Amino acid sequence: MGAVRLRAATLDDAEAIAAIYAPYVAETAISFEEEAPGADEMRRRIAAVTTHFAWFVAEQDGQISGYAYADLFRTRPAYRWAAETTVYVAQGQHGLGIGRTLYAALLESLRAQGYVTAIGAVTLPNPASAALHEAMGFTLAGTYRGIGFKHGSWHDVGIWQCDLAARPARPEQPTLPA
Repeated sequence: MGAVRLRAATLDDAEAIAAIYAPYVAETAISFEEEAPGADEMRRRIAAVTTHFAWFVAEQDGQISGYAYADLFRTRPAYRWAAETTVYVAQGQHGLGIGRTLYAALLESLRAQGYVTAIGAVTLPNPASAALHEAMGFTLAGTYRGIGFKHGSWHDVGIWQCDLAARPARPEQPTLPA
């Protein structure tokens, strides 16, 4: 298999991104969505997010093998220096460093934009995702107990936090992605 190449996601990637995400929705509680979004919905999401945050895809031999993006952590203005992060890797591609490569690029983009905190929400148990977050510098900040019901069970969600920069007394507004 060829080397992993990162690039900015485009609307043309929506179908491949939807295909990567679908098994997580249908087969696991990793995502709390109950219906997997199709390509049109993914196009809408990419367009909405990339106005404020980077969205990266990992490509190998012309195929997308994973993606990562950030979004608003919360909508109230005081949270504007925090972003929630997401990374998904295609089935059969885990353990190859794709998630780490995507996350590293995403976190660096957030730092460059002026964000001071990245938040990762992980449905528990999910040892692989917890390990990825911790390897990327996140620490467990807390756990929402029994907050989501999917596939006949209640699930906890761990909140991982990564400090990206010092918290200045007078922070500048985050910028748009480069």
